[in-house]
Amino acid sequence: MGSSKILDLKAPSIAVIGLGYVGLPLAVALASNYKVKGFDKDQERIREIKEGFDNTGELSRTQLDIATLSFTCDPNDIANSELFIIAVPTPVDQDAKPDLRSLISASKTVGGVIRPGSIVVYESTVYPGVTEDVCGNILSDVSGLVSGKDFFLGYSPERINPGDQDHTIDQITKVVSGQNDTVTNTLKEIYGSVNGNNIFVAADIRTAEAAKVIENTQRDINIAFINEIALIFDRLGISTQDVLEAAGTKWNFLDFRPGLVGGHCIGVDPYYLAHIAENAGIKPEILLAGRRINDRMSGALAKRIAGFCSARTRILVLGITFKENVPDIRNSKVADLVKELEKLDFVVDVYDPLANVLETKEVYGISLLEKITETYGAIVGAVSHSEFRNIDPAVLLRSDGLLADIKGIWRDIPLPDKVRYWSL
Repeated sequence: MGSSKILDLKAPSIAVIGLGYVGLPLAVALASNYKVKGFDKDQERIREIKEGFDNTGELSRTQLDIATLSFTCDPNDIANSELFIIAVPTPVDQDAKPDLRSLISASKTVGGVIRPGSIVVYESTVYPGVTEDVCGNILSDVSGLVSGKDFFLGYSPERINPGDQDHTIDQITKVVSGQNDTVTNTLKEIYGSVNGNNIFVAADIRTAEAAKVIENTQRDINIAFINEIALIFDRLGISTQDVLEAAGTKWNFLDFRPGLVGGHCIGVDPYYLAHIAENAGIKPEILLAGRRINDRMSGALAKRIAGFCSARTRILVLGITFKENVPDIRNSKVADLVKELEKLDFVVDVYDPLANVLETKEVYGISLLEKITETYGAIVGAVSHSEFRNIDPAVLLRSDGLLADIKGIWRDIPLPDKVRYWSL
């Protein structure tokens, strides 16, 4: 098969595949300068977006209403696109191994519609080599075209921080890399059009993949260190929050806080790096040690809370999402905490006004309260939603109840004398 030139991409038509936390904001941003189609195989997701509702909370109804792009779940609708950006989830399976099923499915979809000269860019977090060795081969197999000759690959790792309205796609540095200089320069221009040309060109695709996977892994390890010292200081009767405030006065002390580490990035990415390390014959030590510490926090916190409470105490857990001020419950370690408390014979209610009631029941078997109507023997502040800061926990506690303030939400408010307060 003869060599194909890259399509004329001075004003390319773009298809964004996967309209979650990453894909939808990116598609809307790119639509300001290019013709964009957003694709997601979930028909309900497409229906909601078309009606102006983003269940991730990243975009408002106004932002969706004024966006100049179309949405579809039909692959035929993206067949005339010239640039394809794939932004689908890359979780781990029950054995903590990379689960590339969504990435493989998206690659097959795109492979069925690409043509000679197309560029396919991946934003999903992967281990080094996936874009070229896994996805590129799938695209070739489905399309009958040759990677790097008939179509071309790129990688630009996503950096969306759910719930963060300061570090949005137009306010962050975007890393790009392509199979050749022409692809790289094309990506520089396209992504640069939405963030003031704040672009960093990685040495190659594998380098960009590696950079992405260590970003969240670094955070995971740092939080694991803080979690471990929090357990040590708790045993010694020292407030970790007070220690961090004191240590934080040094100019180069890193501000990490203890807590439950879940979600679809920080709690997942270290396993991708560990997987490729093991394939290379290297046994990762720090990566997996950090994961073990963070994965054990739910059980450790449950046992500590149990030490303050009598059997069958009714406990209210505030928050079920994986982080504050987002509705996302994926890989929530709060759910693990609830299960651990129930194993210890406590009666547990959970309240989270941001989480989807039906989804939480389906995923974790946990029935969320619609509202708080009674008092409890213990309250666990598990997620620091802004809304919770307006709650007076003393009103919801029995007179001798326990306030287990994992995130330090209420550490500065006065409490009745008999209310017991505990925090990491």
